[in-house]
Amino acid sequence: MNDFDLLVLGSGPGGQRAAIAAAKLGRRVGIVDRRDMIGGVCINTGTIPSKTMREAVLYLTGLNQRELYGQSYRVKDDITVADLGMRTQHVIGRETDVVRSQLARNRVTVLAGTGRFLEPNAIGINGTGDREQKVTADRIVIATGTRPARPDTVAFDDRTIIDSDGIINMDRIPETMVVVGAGVIGIEYASMFAALGTKVTVVERRERMLDFCDLEIVEALKYHLRDLAVTFRFREAVASVERMPNGAITVLESGKRIPADTVMYSAGRQGMTDDLCLDAAGLAADHRGRIKVDADYRTEVPHIYAVGDVIGFPSLAATSMEQGRLAAHHACGEPVSEINETQPIGIYTIPEISFVGRTEDDLTEAKVPFEVGVSRYRELARGQIIGDSYGMLKLLVSPEDRRLLGVHVFGTGATELVHIGQTVMGCGGTVDYLVNAVFNYPTLAESYKVAALDAMNKMRHIARLSG
Repeated sequence: MNDFDLLVLGSGPGGQRAAIAAAKLGRRVGIVDRRDMIGGVCINTGTIPSKTMREAVLYLTGLNQRELYGQSYRVKDDITVADLGMRTQHVIGRETDVVRSQLARNRVTVLAGTGRFLEPNAIGINGTGDREQKVTADRIVIATGTRPARPDTVAFDDRTIIDSDGIINMDRIPETMVVVGAGVIGIEYASMFAALGTKVTVVERRERMLDFCDLEIVEALKYHLRDLAVTFRFREAVASVERMPNGAITVLESGKRIPADTVMYSAGRQGMTDDLCLDAAGLAADHRGRIKVDADYRTEVPHIYAVGDVIGFPSLAATSMEQGRLAAHHACGEPVSEINETQPIGIYTIPEISFVGRTEDDLTEAKVPFEVGVSRYRELARGQIIGDSYGMLKLLVSPEDRRLLGVHVFGTGATELVHIGQTVMGCGGTVDYLVNAVFNYPTLAESYKVAALDAMNKMRHIARLSG
């Protein structure tokens, strides 16, 4: 008999949910992670620290209140890394306690250390001692997550030339910064440092940033970042980074040279599978360290599953949690509904972006007709109250059956607001529901009704002309 019914490698969002779901189903469950990494990358170096830092930046700079109190308004004149780190460390500590408590409450055995495959059903755990502990399990879930990818050509020193993990260990707020890569992480940090007053230059080899988002929303974000003195260098690639005594010079392939105090690389993520000894289990990872799975999150070895960032797109904490729960049910042979197709994406830039469903480009390419309904925060009483004059909500509506095809939000509370649209879409609701619904006043949620009426009026106009 094996030591565990289910053993999970990694305690991030996916691993934690997998372990707790299996424990709720009455299985003997163990979870392996380093003592200082309970909660995974999400809590310790990724999502939680970056979002906490963002809140601290917004509060201390007074950025959101400047519409009301003037452009010079600021809560604290001299913001230091210590100011940002104090709140971050507090939240990390509290979140780690919550994870430990949940695992203990569900009788999940926490095995401190790093795990590697010895055999398909056996894991060797290296903790603080010299001896490797061997544990066996009927089923194994790999949820080891990712780390920032580091190009071999770049000499990272974790002070001047850093990746996204190095942000929380910075000793000062740089006056100038180059961000290489305009993906989600790169743009989130670029907007945070720009809000702090850092002169940021973003270098991106593609023609645009966040190309999976609605173009109009991305253009609005770009306008605001330029207003915060961000410079964009699209269709540019980095040839080299030259470290200097007081900073670095980023040399582009076009010959441009950009001086900066700090260079942050955001070159994607690498799956943390190097030390798992996957070959001992009959598995292999791709060049990005990702593991291939089927629709049930089962790998090519039937009793081994993988979830979260280590399996690739969409690599979000929210989807990882659901993947972990579903994988645990499949591994335990328990019935479970599949993951809902209508999943929201949240990008915590300043201002934030969130969307669910399809984009205009998407629908146009697929030749799916749609009508657009728009609401701008400046037209809402709540928008005036909070001083957000730039926010907007956009609905994409099918003129054939009036169902929502996509919801795109830009501005204050975007990542919260999107869930109203997600719910309507998930329940097969139509734009008529939003037209007839009563929303609290004054709220930003009222933007749904305004946008719905806008779309409805356009469809009515076409019907009138056609009739």
